[in-house]
Amino acid sequence: MASGFFALLDDISILMDDVLVMSKISAKKTAGILGDDLAVNAEKASGFVSSRELPVLWAITKGSFYNKLIILPFAFLLSAFLPSLITIILILGGLYLAYEGVEKIFEYIIPHKTSDVEVSHELMSKSEILVLESKKIKSAILTDFILSVEIIIIALGTVMDQSLTIQILVVSIISIIATAGVYGIVALIVRMDDFGLKLIQMSEGQKNSLHYSGVTLVNALPVIIKSLSVIGTIALLLVSGGIFVHNMAYFHHFLESLPGFLRDFIVGGGAGIAVLLLVKLCKRIIKPFLKKDEGDLKL
Repeated sequence: MASGFFALLDDISILMDDVLVMSKISAKKTAGILGDDLAVNAEKASGFVSSRELPVLWAITKGSFYNKLIILPFAFLLSAFLPSLITIILILGGLYLAYEGVEKIFEYIIPHKTSDVEVSHELMSKSEILVLESKKIKSAILTDFILSVEIIIIALGTVMDQSLTIQILVVSIISIIATAGVYGIVALIVRMDDFGLKLIQMSEGQKNSLHYSGVTLVNALPVIIKSLSVIGTIALLLVSGGIFVHNMAYFHHFLESLPGFLRDFIVGGGAGIAVLLLVKLCKRIIKPFLKKDEGDLKL
């Protein structure tokens, strides 16, 4: 009886060792998207009244958990019954990530006109602020859903040759890290300026270490958010390129003489440019029909 119990413990120990090893591999594979997720949500969670930043971030965090609760069962069902579909979803997701990365670069080089006018929170009523918050929260949760699909599918792709038990444990661990880790760091980032202001107040007007530390934290916040956005964009292209290189036979030996990260970046960038041109072309073709429909409605 005792020997059976210890054998069970040994099996559990071996299983957890395998889970930890595969979790590390999956974490490396999904790090790029996690970086972009961090950059996107740091931007979306900032810009609110100080007292509303954490409630807004908590609402987005809960939405992220719900997203993963919805996605995980479908991912495991696909793994069990239609594993070949995982690769197709990975490639489609890679195209989306490549498009997102190239579009960010395109918008940086050629800024697009926006109709949105920034309005100070001081000029808005409480109900207007809550409506604005609700819109931003919904937008952030939708973005998180898309990124969560990619995170889960990529994590699942690294353990497809493992047992279903290991797949469930590894992907669940990555999902928890993707939510708790990312939004925990975002919470620290968006409160950085408030902590800096607190240090400045504690300095009591003196130019001491508290004052300079506080000023540094306040000035560092916009720089960190912009830096994360750049890092996230590069990560999108690297991740998407890696997906194509590892899952499409044509790219297995493409530019083999180059370092792996450079090859992934070139492949991801090339795919992103192709998708961006296709999207622009489709919009140009559809635009006249949309204008015609608008004219008919006015009549």
